[in-house]
Amino acid sequence: MNRLSTMLLALILPIVSWSQILHETVNSQKLGEKREIKIQLPRNYEQNLEKRYPVVVVLDGDYLFEPVAGMVDYYSYWKDVPEMIVVGINQDGIRMEDTSYGENSLPADKGAKFFEFIGMELLASLDQKYRTANFRMIVGHDFTANFINYYLLKQEPIFKGYINLSPDLAPEVTNWVTDALESSESKKWFYLATSNEDIPALKSGIASFDNQLKNINNKLVSYKFEEFTGESHYSLVGKAIPSAISSMFEIYRPISTKDYNEILLQTSISPTQYLTEKYESIEELYGLKRQISINDFMAVHNAIEKTRNWEAYKDLYKLAFDHYPGTMLGTFFEARHEEETGNPKKAMRIYQNAYGQKSIAFLDADYMLEKADAIKKDFGY
Repeated sequence: MNRLSTMLLALILPIVSWSQILHETVNSQKLGEKREIKIQLPRNYEQNLEKRYPVVVVLDGDYLFEPVAGMVDYYSYWKDVPEMIVVGINQDGIRMEDTSYGENSLPADKGAKFFEFIGMELLASLDQKYRTANFRMIVGHDFTANFINYYLLKQEPIFKGYINLSPDLAPEVTNWVTDALESSESKKWFYLATSNEDIPALKSGIASFDNQLKNINNKLVSYKFEEFTGESHYSLVGKAIPSAISSMFEIYRPISTKDYNEILLQTSISPTQYLTEKYESIEELYGLKRQISINDFMAVHNAIEKTRNWEAYKDLYKLAFDHYPGTMLGTFFEARHEEETGNPKKAMRIYQNAYGQKSIAFLDADYMLEKADAIKKDFGY
């Protein structure tokens, strides 16, 4: 494992200990045995009783759980991805049996039973016991990475995101997955990773798979392929996991510098409409209703100031009153609208009315009164 991967794991593994890690035993009728699982709940799971969380199922949980759980916790701490419930299935010593397939490339013997265990027992148990949202991802490495793709072949796949870490692909799987993604009528995320130092036989199959997937013509499919340099079959996992998770929640992240420059600063679009549609998309794609972040409000505010698109403040202050009632945010945007559209006296009074409201971002009583006094001085009110 190279220095970067070592540093990454050193960063994320301690984070896992700060979240709730549960060790449970699931009694499976499909498998006829008990299975050990590990569950990481979000940090404030017990406090946010009305909140529901996406689920990440991690195969090879005996060694993949901690890296995935650590990155989910790290990214969600910074609001780049939603908080999620991470579930690792321990497969130490039995992963080959769990992922077995027959001559027809479909799960067979214990592999068929394991397939049903996840889809019919494990997920149902999680939905019953925890506050899960209707967005699920699944992660696998080599044999288990091949296995996760079988869920795409169902008429209504139970997973929306698939993280393939150097998959050891069954003969027909590549064609089946390509066809399934090409014809998908709902949003899917598919991630595929290898490295220049990966196992040669796997690397060759993955390259061929990528050639098929990159030609998919379906706007509902988000596909990302990465070939890392200088990483082994095992160390590539340390780089692939954060990249995969990040790519699947690209629209969830705060407005980026790129989006600010290329979208918000264009006068042909309404920055407030862009903000509204961004959060509507988050709800539609991930089933999560999210409060618009202060950072995103400030990004739109800065764009309005730079483009001098003062009328855009009208919709923005209404949105701010809805999302942050009782604070100075909406009041400030409303006052800026009046101030720049020819109503300074009204703007002065709105600034003054902020006294007693809650401070937020850079806005406090002193700042708002200073803005009112500046108008009063300029116009002699």
